[in-house]
Amino acid sequence: MRKTFGTGSVWEQTLGYSRAVQVDNTLFISATAASGPEGIVGDDFYSQTKYILEKLGAVLEEAGFSYQDVVQSKLYLTDISKWEDAGRAHGEVFGEIRPTLALVHVLPFLDPEMLVEIELVAQKSA
Repeated sequence: MRKTFGTGSVWEQTLGYSRAVQVDNTLFISATAASGPEGIVGDDFYSQTKYILEKLGAVLEEAGFSYQDVVQSKLYLTDISKWEDAGRAHGEVFGEIRPTLALVHVLPFLDPEMLVEIELVAQKSA
């Protein structure tokens, strides 16, 4: 079984991607930024990470998953020296769940106000 989830963003159609793709009992969620209806939410690594994780919680829920199902998390940071700020927000959500984690230092994103993107993989027990 393969099912896609979208946000209706023009970018999804233009670039040919989905917000999330479920294959059987696994959900793959595209890298997500702190973009809201009025632009980028938050001006630091902690607040953007916190907002992104809230957005991802809604994606997980829409697909019938939860934070507890997350097995892999990747944080893409434009300034790796701020890893502790992003990590603190990540730990507030995943401290007891403890998925695998990658902290990746990246060049600036298309929008220079974007500091963080997060990608998740979730899996339900069979």
